[in-house]
Amino acid sequence: MSDQNFDIVVLGGGSAGYAVALRAVQLGKTVAIVEKDKLGGTCLHRGCVPTKATLHSAEIADEAREAAKYGVNVEFQGIDAEKVKAFREGIVATKFKGIQGLISAKGVTVFAGEGKLTGPKTIQVGDDTLQAGNIVLATGSYSKSLPGLDIEGRVITSEQALMMDWTPKRAIVLGGGVIGVEFASLWRSFGAEVTIIEGLPHLVPNEEEVVSKGLERAFKKRGISFKLGARFAGVEQSDQGVKVSTEDGNTYEADLLLVAVGRGPVTSDIGLEDVGVELDSGFVTVNDRLETSVPGIYAVGDIVPGLQLAHRGYQQGIFVAEEIAGQSPRIVEDVNIPKITYCEPQVASVGLSEVAAKEQHGEDAIEAYEFNLAGNAKSSILGTSGFAKMVRVKDGPIVGVHMLGARVGELIGEAQLIVNWDAYPEDVAQLVHAHPTQNEILGEAAMKLAGQPLHAI
Repeated sequence: MSDQNFDIVVLGGGSAGYAVALRAVQLGKTVAIVEKDKLGGTCLHRGCVPTKATLHSAEIADEAREAAKYGVNVEFQGIDAEKVKAFREGIVATKFKGIQGLISAKGVTVFAGEGKLTGPKTIQVGDDTLQAGNIVLATGSYSKSLPGLDIEGRVITSEQALMMDWTPKRAIVLGGGVIGVEFASLWRSFGAEVTIIEGLPHLVPNEEEVVSKGLERAFKKRGISFKLGARFAGVEQSDQGVKVSTEDGNTYEADLLLVAVGRGPVTSDIGLEDVGVELDSGFVTVNDRLETSVPGIYAVGDIVPGLQLAHRGYQQGIFVAEEIAGQSPRIVEDVNIPKITYCEPQVASVGLSEVAAKEQHGEDAIEAYEFNLAGNAKSSILGTSGFAKMVRVKDGPIVGVHMLGARVGELIGEAQLIVNWDAYPEDVAQLVHAHPTQNEILGEAAMKLAGQPLHAI
């Protein structure tokens, strides 16, 4: 047994955890990470990266089917699921090796094993007792299910889906949020018949209603079925497949059921209650500086109530490292953190919806405009439809940007700068957006709101 001392000990080596470590080392702190699995966490190994790699394969499959329309004679011969799996696993392996090398090069000490708080300044990992000036909790999240719905056999979560080396012919997706629509999209691109069951009135219900409705129209056109306002009742499974029933009396049959009803915080059995860290429904409660109820213990990432996004984790990790170092970093509210859903078409947004903006600023204080992608040459070249909606305070800044269309996720960088820097449409209207690019849609929307439209009436 050994005692070791560090300025900061981070419990969890995912996106949020290793961001704390890397920034803290830059600020002259000694840092240890405790990780029971692999550095990179869910995002790298079972979430963002492998999912998006698979979605890229799906995008190529769609392009191959449509190639003749663009004058390219390509014959689509199907999906080799084993090679798709090998491709995504290769991406993950490369990035994993990279983060291991980076952590090592920066001098961060990594302890492999399950860590548990034994005091406000100590974490036990196997035979090692780690003494910390500050502790940062970054233990991440897990795929949730519903009461009585066991994840087994042909009832799976996204984690099991990413291990598959076969493509279902028919799939049912329980949940129409980000994870649900992404898997529905990629499986449809691979040729599956897909049905989404969502208890709320719309797909991607946390987005602008106009975005949700636009995605629903696009999914119908792609042949993706969905049942909205349908509550799950039960599932029966056999060697051949599953039969899912809803409370309205309907039943649906498929090869498998993907449960995509959200993610829960990993906060059990790590000693939080023993040292007085307060929880709310399993999430760690923090103040606006991300400090818990115990002074000197902070929490970041998916265990903190709010958006569960890797880049939110990065930002919070950097924030806490700088907070501990006494730099008083700037708070970024969840509403102003960019979001992307990588289905086809993509959804991207940042800032307030029109409804939320009116609630905050007043019904008559807000104006909004939707620029249709049909007016954008690059979008026409790509063969995508959709729009960019920009919301502003009258005679004030742009407070929200909401987009639907192929590849619009790549536009969110400029959109989040616009919103977070309180830019006025008149400011953005003066900037030059290269032609032909999809970036022009942001310029066009801003020009319209500034009263100087170019390609809008």
